[in-house]
Amino acid sequence: MTSPRQSALASRHQALGSELSDWNGMGVPWEYGRNINEEYEAVRTAAGLFDVSGLKKIHVCGPDARSVLDHVCTRDLTKVYPGRSVYALILTDEAGITDDCIMFHIGPNDWLMVHAAGHGMEQLQKSAKGKDVSIYFDDDLHDISLQGPKALKFLDQFTPLALAELKYFHHAPTTLFDIDCLISRTGYSGERGYEIFAKADVIGELWDNILDKGNSMGIIPCSFNCIDMIRVEAALLFYPYDMTEENTPWEMGLGFTVSKNKVADFRGKEALHAARGKEKIKTFGLIADCQTAVDADADIFVDGKKVGRVTAPMYSPLLKKSFAMVQLQPSLARPGIKVEVRGPTIKCSAVTHALPVVDPDKKKRTQ
Repeated sequence: MTSPRQSALASRHQALGSELSDWNGMGVPWEYGRNINEEYEAVRTAAGLFDVSGLKKIHVCGPDARSVLDHVCTRDLTKVYPGRSVYALILTDEAGITDDCIMFHIGPNDWLMVHAAGHGMEQLQKSAKGKDVSIYFDDDLHDISLQGPKALKFLDQFTPLALAELKYFHHAPTTLFDIDCLISRTGYSGERGYEIFAKADVIGELWDNILDKGNSMGIIPCSFNCIDMIRVEAALLFYPYDMTEENTPWEMGLGFTVSKNKVADFRGKEALHAARGKEKIKTFGLIADCQTAVDADADIFVDGKKVGRVTAPMYSPLLKKSFAMVQLQPSLARPGIKVEVRGPTIKCSAVTHALPVVDPDKKKRTQ
């Protein structure tokens, strides 16, 4: 398989049994040569190491950097000081979600926008026209992510940074194993975790050190299929599988990303506020009466009438429960409603459940 973007860790993934498959223009390890449940359990009980370099990293610098990014996203970036980051949405003019991202404020007039498979770069370029700003895509900057309850204890041994004091959605330049990097307290797991940004020529050494020295603590490399399991429990949406340009933040349960008192104009702002209260669907959860994950895109019925669909299912080998994120008619997006799930391979009963289904107060990731 050939992809236009290459991870410096590709040979390591192949040595672990991955054939690599394209995501976002980069060959990524969707699976390794092991049972996926081993990886899932490592993240939930120890820590798992992911290569998420397939995320796109864009530097936005110059006097107009913040105002350009403020126009691109739903968050009020005047509140985001250097050393802090924020999860944000990028909208179309019609208020549909065209991408999600994390905006990192690196320093004065210096920002890093990290986004996935949507149209963030295109929207950024439109907002930058006529502005005093420099924008450049950086595939030399790689990103690995250590997620799990032992991540802090492990990493803290090998960095001078006071890691325990680094707050959720904060970041700092430092060294890890004496290698220059940026450590961010972010992740995509629902656990306390850290993303480590470093250049391609040193990312392999960081990866190897974490796995070699973390082996005794149960730290193992984890695949993208593992990400797809843990994100469902944590109610973390994946563009464009759970949200598209047909959806508004209000429908996705992402209203928190729309800063209430943001003065600056942003793309889709007027349409977004006009759409509030007019949701066609709502993102919600369910627990299925099933001993495996239900089918993705399965239909959901109440009293013989189709009322929604499954967007992201998973089965927890630790909790012995089948969870799913779903899209429902707004009136049914409340806990305790009995429904029927009908997919091509699995048909079963289920009950609606608020998201996230695990750690609803989000204490593991934030405290």
